[in-house]
Amino acid sequence: MKKKYTLTKLAGSIKKHRLDEKMTREELARQAKVNYNTIIKLESGTNKNPTIGTLVGIANVFEMSIEDLIS
Repeated sequence: MKKKYTLTKLAGSIKKHRLDEKMTREELARQAKVNYNTIIKLESGTNKNPTIGTLVGIANVFEMSIEDLIS
């Protein structure tokens, strides 16, 4: 059974992994090669359509799959 993707889960997942790694939003943005404001919007759940490039970049920073990041 596929896990359901929700913005709330994605927002929480990104923030949790970032804090677990003791990273600032700026550090995550730089390492993921995305705009700082994108990280803010993702963590707050206001970015309703993250690009695949953004998700790949963030997942790579945390050394996980996109599926693990969004579930």
